[in-house]
Formats: sequence, C-alpha cells, structure tokens
Amino acid sequence: MKLKTYTDGGARGNPGPAAIGVLICDQEDEILVEHCEVIGEATNNVAEYRALIEGIKRARELGASELDCYLDSELVVKQLKGEYKLKNYHLQKLFDEVRK
Repeated sequence: MKLKTYTDGGARGNPGPAAIGVLICDQEDEILVEHCEVIGEATNNVAEYRALIEGIKRARELGASELDCYLDSELVVKQLKGEYKLKNYHLQKLFDEVRK
C-alpha cells in the first residue's frame, strides 16, 4: 500500500520547547492519521527529523509498503538526498534512524 506523510516540527527559541505534527493520507488524500506531540526541549532540526521518524513509524504500522514524504525542512531533505553533509552527532543518529 502506498501512503503519503506530511510532517513538520519546530522549536520556540531554537533550542527551546518543541513539537511535531504528522498527517498520513492514502493516495486519494483521505486522512488516515493525524498526530501532534510536544517533544520537550529540542532544536528546529531535531524536531523536523523526529516528525519524519514518527510519520514513517506510523505509516509502517498502517501497512505502508511505499511512502511519499512531504516536509518543508531544506536541511533534512538535502541531508537525506546527500546534498548537505551531516556535521551534528545528534542529527546523525536521527538521519540513521530515518534511513533504516
């Protein structure tokens, strides 16, 4: 089953209080899952990665075999595409989790 995820994460203060949002839809854009969560103290980049990880996890639980991911973080997208280097150890761990 092919699904879509729309994810976002952000922090107030960077780092600061952070939250994530996840929306999972089928191919006809019917909403299957809506999730939001306060994740504690984090940076914007950590929140973006955490949102993507949560979206992938929940899509897998729904039985997704293929997933289109939509997010607005230039850093996360370009790191995952290999266009930006990973310089931060904490982001490297999150990057590795997404790649798994």
